[in-house]
Amino acid sequence: MTIKINNIEYDVIKNVKDAINVEDLETCLTDYFDSFDYILGDYAYGKLRLKGFNNKENKNFKPYNDIDTLDDYIENFCAKGCRHFVISRKTP
Repeated sequence: MTIKINNIEYDVIKNVKDAINVEDLETCLTDYFDSFDYILGDYAYGKLRLKGFNNKENKNFKPYNDIDTLDDYIENFCAKGCRHFVISRKTP
């Protein structure tokens, strides 16, 4: 599935409990996230929280943003069983 936010296309990698809300993303997704390969969105107390992740090949890679740690991040920093999604920016 592909979604378009602020004229940028993203592939939906994961959409747990139908978490994607395009209107919420349009208000939260800023150019800060342009350097990330993946974006995790999770809902806590009804609010969307975003976190960027990268592949090791990305020049902006940092160990704390390693996409290989995504499942650990969800387990340790997101509410148990929360609605969440992962999107990746489509390459032009």
